[in-house]
Amino acid sequence: MEVEGSWREVFKGADSAKNTCTDVQNNPSIRTSAVETSALCRSLPVSIHQNRSKEGESPASSVPSIPNPFPELCSPSHSPVLIGSPLGQGSSPAAGTHVVKVFGEDGRSRSLWVPTGAAARDVCRMLVQTAHCADQESWALIELHAGLGLERCLEDHETVVEVQATWPLDGDSKLLFRKNYAKYEFFKTPMMFFPEHMISDSADVNKGMTSSELIQNLLNSGSCPEIQGFLQVREPSRKVWKKVCFFLRRSGLYCSTKGSSKEPRHLQYVADLEDLNIYTVTNGRKLYGAPSDFTFCIKPCRNRARWRDMKLLAAENEQTRTCWTTAFRLFKYGKQLQCNYQLSQFTRRQEGTGRLGVKHCMSEASLVAMDFSGKAGGRVIANPREAQHAEQEEGQAWRKKTALRYSLPSSCSGSRSTPIHQTQPWFHGGVSRGEAQRLIEEQGLVDGMYLIRESQQHAMCFVLSLCHKLKTKHYLIIPCEDGGRSYYTMDDGVTLFIDLLQLVEFHQINRGILPVCLKHPCVRVAL
Repeated sequence: MEVEGSWREVFKGADSAKNTCTDVQNNPSIRTSAVETSALCRSLPVSIHQNRSKEGESPASSVPSIPNPFPELCSPSHSPVLIGSPLGQGSSPAAGTHVVKVFGEDGRSRSLWVPTGAAARDVCRMLVQTAHCADQESWALIELHAGLGLERCLEDHETVVEVQATWPLDGDSKLLFRKNYAKYEFFKTPMMFFPEHMISDSADVNKGMTSSELIQNLLNSGSCPEIQGFLQVREPSRKVWKKVCFFLRRSGLYCSTKGSSKEPRHLQYVADLEDLNIYTVTNGRKLYGAPSDFTFCIKPCRNRARWRDMKLLAAENEQTRTCWTTAFRLFKYGKQLQCNYQLSQFTRRQEGTGRLGVKHCMSEASLVAMDFSGKAGGRVIANPREAQHAEQEEGQAWRKKTALRYSLPSSCSGSRSTPIHQTQPWFHGGVSRGEAQRLIEEQGLVDGMYLIRESQQHAMCFVLSLCHKLKTKHYLIIPCEDGGRSYYTMDDGVTLFIDLLQLVEFHQINRGILPVCLKHPCVRVAL
């Protein structure tokens, strides 16, 4: 039986296949051995193009491509977020990119693909988007050397990859992502950051100007007044601290060898600010035997983080330390800090406008105060004072209605096992007094930063921790009853609140017994 030619003809074309089927029917000798051939003749062959199949190509390549509905979750080229391992399950990073690992305040981390020249503000913007932060204001990257107890806030323009290149390979250095409200606070309240007794009057151009005028003029020009004052300094290779008078000028840091004398023969050059970074020291008493808790240090930028390269300094209070660290930043970066501040303000306004939308802004601008108490219908309140008074009365009436609604018996009130304050970002549970102070200090000692925590000394009570003038104050919130209803108060029952949320909302617009209104909640984000 010669069926070899028939098999060849089947794959050449449809006409050849039909001829082969006719030959099989006319020749009975080959009919029994060509059953499979007749089966193939019932359907036409599929033509295979040469450019579709190549040697070495995987079978999956012939499958029709389906567009990925979530490309940002799979492709590092479209998203800065790194998924899985550093190479993202077989994917390779783009040229000129690096892996940056950032930790949140909950101890978890997130890895990002960032360009070589990515600045700290760019990395913060990536983290805000990927972590779905509620707001985009005052987020910062913190450089932390836990073993040495050093930390500092990266400036917005600093290159993150270059900062990581100075870290020791076997160290515990890392980047933290958290709030820092005090980054540019000295532009808003300069007199709090530069006390009058610390401003040097050595320059002739400063004569005839008050301290506030001098500071404001220098900040507007991107400069800083010369700072002077006594600091405790740790002597090299010794554990002894010595009190020395220092002078911080544009040309560098100097110390006096004779008291507070400013004569050139008594001034000793210490360091050049261009080659230094300034860090705050945490737990300085335990690690370095510092005489106070307000310790900071200066370290060369290019050197690895080693204790022998640091110059440790200790101030007598937080205001003095903040003044020195702020002056270091201004003298080193100058006009760049003001540009960073202006850019952050512009970005925040632009994002706020984008969230509101043009139509919403137009509707807000067209709103007017109305009075519907009369019989003739509503009238427009043209007097601004009368409009403000009507707004206050309406707010008080709303609070009375809210208090009455909460005080009424309800069948569903018993099912609310979780109080409303436990879902708020400013509530931190049962943290201690020292931990509350540490949290506020880490996020910037600015007026109005606050958190609420459970009291560890008084049962069923809470504590409001509030920052004012670079100090953290604590106010006890006591539960009480009035007319058979439960309330909270901070002023012995003069002002009553149905819950902690109402207490916070009230003090965000009214100081009450507090020295300042509540402004910035101390929050912790999880990456």
